[in-house]
Amino acid sequence: MAIRVKLPSIDPFLLWLVGCVVAASVLPARGAVLAGFDMAANAAIVLLFFLHGAKLSREAVLAGIGHWRLHLMTLAFTFVLFPVLGLIAQAVTGRLIDPTLAMGLLFLVLLPSTVQSSIAMTAMAGGNVAAAVCSASLSNLVGVVLTPLLVAVFIHSGGSAGSAMDGLASVEKIAGQLLLPFVAGHLLRPLIGKWVDTHKKLLQPVDRSSVLLVVYASFSAAVVNGVWLRVGPFDLAVLLAASGVMLGIVIAINGVVARGAGLNRADTIVLLFCGSKKSLVSGVPMAGALFAPAEVGMVILPLMIFHQLQLFVCAWLAGRWRREGEALAAAAAASSLPPQDEAAMLARAGEIGLPVPAECRAGVSANLALLTRHARIALGEDGA
Repeated sequence: MAIRVKLPSIDPFLLWLVGCVVAASVLPARGAVLAGFDMAANAAIVLLFFLHGAKLSREAVLAGIGHWRLHLMTLAFTFVLFPVLGLIAQAVTGRLIDPTLAMGLLFLVLLPSTVQSSIAMTAMAGGNVAAAVCSASLSNLVGVVLTPLLVAVFIHSGGSAGSAMDGLASVEKIAGQLLLPFVAGHLLRPLIGKWVDTHKKLLQPVDRSSVLLVVYASFSAAVVNGVWLRVGPFDLAVLLAASGVMLGIVIAINGVVARGAGLNRADTIVLLFCGSKKSLVSGVPMAGALFAPAEVGMVILPLMIFHQLQLFVCAWLAGRWRREGEALAAAAAASSLPPQDEAAMLARAGEIGLPVPAECRAGVSANLALLTRHARIALGEDGA
């Protein structure tokens, strides 16, 4: 029998990202046109973080806050383990590829987790969705403040090439462009929250269009400054390999920690998906605020590669967890069915210390057979 291997589908958003990179490579914006794109991107970023603040539900946070141990483990993976791996990756790859690309690897590990895909894959795998909402939201809320601080400590303080943006200017830009809109949106949630929640499909394009604007503007500036003279196939292969190694290590340690902490299956899934992802939607705008315009394209290239890799791997893992959950549910349902013959009925009766007189056995067996048939119909295992 032939074995069918189903590969995860490619996220259409990736095609748009690649299209923006190609467009910027062929027709880069320059001069006043580039300035116009920068202004549009900045406005979209302000709107993006305003809506993120408005979408942050206090009810969802309160509903999952009881899982504080799980949330602390997720934050530890996101803002402790990942940065350690990123420092190692930068040290190793910095000898093989352009230092700015290696710095981009370090930047991506300092970012918060994703929200939408983490929650969606947790739901798909049968995990604790309420806890996933809380963990992912908390990661992004912490990341708005913590990621710029980590960038200042690990990147700007080191005087790396391309990171010479003035520290005070970076803080002011983050506060004005990201933090203040986020806080304002959340404070206005009592007034606009209901509208935001009921128009999520209309608001999703804001997320993606802001990222696409920043990517096009960033790569336009990078192309003008000779990015493709500095980046070749070998560099891309190194970035892909480094991303794969980091993601693999995080997932492996994730499983060990979940078992050691005694997490149940639903919470293990939350830790897996919320603790192993990095947010492209948050990362691209932050890069635009934290790095010099000519270097942003190089810095976000590793993030774009890691983003698609994590989607492929996590989609496969979500499907695997879902199939395992379905198998466990089927096994539990089968074990809960009544005994299906007289011998099994007598064995079960003996286990619970229930005597069944010989003259009653035929009637008991018939009743159990009828109950079994009704149970199978209810479980969808019998179409009759």
